[in-house]
Amino acid sequence: MSIRVQIPTPLRRFTADASEVEVTGETVGAVMQDLVRRHPALESHLFAGDGKLRSFVNLFLNDEDVRFLEQDKTSLSAGDVLAIIPAIAGGSPGISGNGSAPELTQDEIRRYSRHLIMPEVGVAGQQRLKASKVLMIGAGGLGSPLGLYLAAAGIGRLGMVDFDVVDESNLHRQVLFGQSDVGRPKIEAAVDRLRQINPLIELEPYETRLTSENALELFEPYDLIVDGTDNFPTRYLVNDACVLTGKPNVYGSIFRFEGQVSVFWGAQGPCYRCLFPEPPPPGLVPSCAEGGVLGVLPGIIGALQANEVIKLILGKGDSLVGRLVLFDALRMQFRELKLRKDPECPICSEHPTQRDLIDYEQFCGVGPTAQEEIPEGLNVDVQTLKDWLDAGRRVTVLDVRNPEEFAIGRIAGSTLIPLHELPQRFREVDTGDLLVVHCHHGPRSTQATLFLRDQGVEQVWNLAGGIHAWSLQVDPSVPRY
Repeated sequence: MSIRVQIPTPLRRFTADASEVEVTGETVGAVMQDLVRRHPALESHLFAGDGKLRSFVNLFLNDEDVRFLEQDKTSLSAGDVLAIIPAIAGGSPGISGNGSAPELTQDEIRRYSRHLIMPEVGVAGQQRLKASKVLMIGAGGLGSPLGLYLAAAGIGRLGMVDFDVVDESNLHRQVLFGQSDVGRPKIEAAVDRLRQINPLIELEPYETRLTSENALELFEPYDLIVDGTDNFPTRYLVNDACVLTGKPNVYGSIFRFEGQVSVFWGAQGPCYRCLFPEPPPPGLVPSCAEGGVLGVLPGIIGALQANEVIKLILGKGDSLVGRLVLFDALRMQFRELKLRKDPECPICSEHPTQRDLIDYEQFCGVGPTAQEEIPEGLNVDVQTLKDWLDAGRRVTVLDVRNPEEFAIGRIAGSTLIPLHELPQRFREVDTGDLLVVHCHHGPRSTQATLFLRDQGVEQVWNLAGGIHAWSLQVDPSVPRY
């Protein structure tokens, strides 16, 4: 029986960029085995060493989670569609602020008049918005549209947590900022911009990194939390802190042309850990810095998150609690998947095994005790590489970035083998000479260097700082991105 399997963007490089493939099988397990038989490179990304599906990968059959059907024994019928959903980083009860509803001033009545004449909002609804307190985690791609629309809507107190600075590469998608903001702290620039949008609301900036030490204290005064993060440790931290403080978590994530939106609320439905109990290993899912993102995508996903925030506060419509919306910008297609609460969830089940926040960098495999690092002596700086090349030494420079990055700029004479292709192609590299591996700024080349060492290649070094450092310190004609 022929079945269509939908392939998410991060895994399409292993299916020749196909977003959907035809495979055969009578059950979910048989179909998945046929899939990896046809595309062997998928196997290690989908299955653990014991043959079980990895915990950060979910399968949905016609929008139903197979974990709540018969798992790999689930029978299939002609026309069924099986979707692979990996981690990428009823009516609404309403969220109300503490105390009585504040009166609207004359200025607020004029500003929000188009809200006030809607029966779904009205004066009472706008008062709820004015009384509400919303905390945004991140002021970047998702935080930009979130901040703009929540401020414009009249959220009474809008908190923002971010510790980054504005970079020129942010400007194609982070619409809170302009050219004059490059180099400024994002929080500082965001406050200035949002005050121009709406001077009538209270803005609460927190120029700090969200950690297990400060999350519960930061979350406590707010009614709900909006997750605009771009990494797995912070995403799991936000989820767990929301569960422990009883706050709804309005979630969004983006990658290339695809986005996800949901509301995770452990008190009323599933949390993020119910969907993805564990994160993927470091490096398996590319970040937006490595894989890119369509500039308009965070605007779409962030606006959907803002919509959910406003609905929750007003108590109107059907919230996304228990539902995950997937958006594909290339197909201009929305899909909705049903989510269920995991009765064994370690954080939000009736009998949780975790009652406090943990070390999320270690949990996600990126902490100092969990991340494999380059041993001392295996790094080489960009000036040393230049000296070797100028002296005429036979040096092979191996670039493990993606072809799209290679097209932007490269070190002259370098050889391109993307990191995900290296296990199959490393024998193509001339390893008899000095071998220097680089990526954009270091993480991918670190993995490649350690891999090559494990294969017995001795004369191999990691280029500290990658091509970014090369452009800054050696050859400014190489574009920075």
